[in-house]
Amino acid sequence: MSVKTDEAAPPRGRTPVRTVEVAGPPPRAGRLARKGTLPYLLLLPALGLTAVFLGYPLVTNGMLSFQNLNMTQLIQHVTEWNGFENYADTLGNDTFWRVTLRSVIFTLVNVVVIIVVGTLVGLLLARLGSKMRLLLSVALVLAWAMPIIAATTVYQWLFAQRFGVVNWVLAKIGFDSMADYNWTGTQLSTFFVISLLLVWTSVPFVAINLYAATTTIAKELYEAAALDGAGAWQSFKNVTFPFLKPFLMVATFLEVIWIFKAFPQVFAINQGGPDRLTETLPVYAFVEGVGNQHYGAGAAISVLTILILLALMSYYLRLVIRQESADEAEGSEKSKGGRA
Repeated sequence: MSVKTDEAAPPRGRTPVRTVEVAGPPPRAGRLARKGTLPYLLLLPALGLTAVFLGYPLVTNGMLSFQNLNMTQLIQHVTEWNGFENYADTLGNDTFWRVTLRSVIFTLVNVVVIIVVGTLVGLLLARLGSKMRLLLSVALVLAWAMPIIAATTVYQWLFAQRFGVVNWVLAKIGFDSMADYNWTGTQLSTFFVISLLLVWTSVPFVAINLYAATTTIAKELYEAAALDGAGAWQSFKNVTFPFLKPFLMVATFLEVIWIFKAFPQVFAINQGGPDRLTETLPVYAFVEGVGNQHYGAGAAISVLTILILLALMSYYLRLVIRQESADEAEGSEKSKGGRA
């Protein structure tokens, strides 16, 4: 932008008059701003990187799902297309549907536990003093920041059959039968260890975000609720929960994605064992594709996993949108009643 000043010679005894001309933006920038293309141009680098690092693997995986690809085809560099045969075999396999049901139940149970525990820890952070809050926040961040494989290794050591800390502690406090207990020997005990690991690494995200949400709630609202005779539960229900609800919805949305696609925790604990009874869909796709060298079938399972996750999330989003519409309608009715 440029400023041009013209000063005319004034008559004697009068103040000089200045004329200021402000030039607009350059013609090309003005056209881009008017057409609204500038924001899209700024997004191009991020979209390009996303297409390269996310779109290319998805397209390649989708193409593999329509091929009969095993070690023989890889050695001979032969591309053998078989259409929808991989999808038909997968959908016609009872094991796939058992693993799908297991994955959905596993996800729902863990998400509920994570959200409940994370909410309680977030509310605890809001009530602690500054020093204890700082100490607990540091502990949560360290648990959240620990690499997945490192955390999994720690849990393998804690629940080891012969030299595990958990078995040693249980034996010391009187449970002698737990001295050599094999935590990865049954389906339920293996899932218990995996779930404990997932909850331990996921709760900090929920707790810290919900604590941040509680800082936006005005203290006057709690004082007004106390004057009206509201107890602790009524204050949480009528004051705290409405403010936390949007954060809980977002946290639930993210946790469903993270738990459903959890692979390293499930695989590293016991490789989907015992007897493949703890395989979830990501582990099942890896075992069928890489472990059994049926790469086309593994690619088809991974594509179906993405579609199932999209179906779950679309159902959840419909529930969220319906609930938001109901809340808005209730709020408008209350406002009308207040004006009346």
